[in-house]
Amino acid sequence: MRGSVLVVDDEPAIREVVTLNLEAEGFEVVSDEDVAGALAAFASGEFVLAILDVMLPDGDGFELARAIRDLSDVPIMFLSARDTDVDKAVGLGVGGDDYMTKPFSPVELVARVKAHLRRYAGGAGAATARDASRESVIEAGPVHIDLARRKVAVCGAEVELTAKEFDILCLLAEHPGRVYTKAEIYEKVWDEESFGDLSTVQVHIRRLRTKIEEHPDEPRLVSTVWGIGYRFEEVS
Repeated sequence: MRGSVLVVDDEPAIREVVTLNLEAEGFEVVSDEDVAGALAAFASGEFVLAILDVMLPDGDGFELARAIRDLSDVPIMFLSARDTDVDKAVGLGVGGDDYMTKPFSPVELVARVKAHLRRYAGGAGAATARDASRESVIEAGPVHIDLARRKVAVCGAEVELTAKEFDILCLLAEHPGRVYTKAEIYEKVWDEESFGDLSTVQVHIRRLRTKIEEHPDEPRLVSTVWGIGYRFEEVS
């Protein structure tokens, strides 16, 4: 048994498809249709990951994710018909690790679940091992990155980055001037093959800019190379 996954969706057919595919991979699945039931289930059980719909009868998946994140740091994936960049940004902002839209590929869903659990199982030890092989600090213009402590400061003021935002920043800042495609960023940071929908990378880049750029709409540090990807500018 690979552990228990909480699946929350008000559509029985979606719960059934997700459950069947995860159980086929050796997971135990606990499913519910609303926020209240999901919170009760989460409080009384031990889960390795949660898959949440956004639109639920008694609330939404965003508030549910906030509540879960207050209790645990397990990976949270959103599975929703709401597909705007704003929805994705909100989902990632409240503590989500991934955001898939419906209709979805069950094969892709299972692959993403496995990838998140591999990273989660590695935990801080894996991150520390990776960081130990790097220089301990990156100084890039106004940005100070402490790899060992996974801390970032801009103009001397510490900023709070999510794990993915930190890893994207490190990837780009370690190689200033180099252009990374969205697919390369996804594969290196998420540690899995990209499946075509790379809007998650765009959302994370946008949120990263709001935290490290003086003018996020006119980025000076993380620039867009149109039609290709992103690069960290060489600044002194």
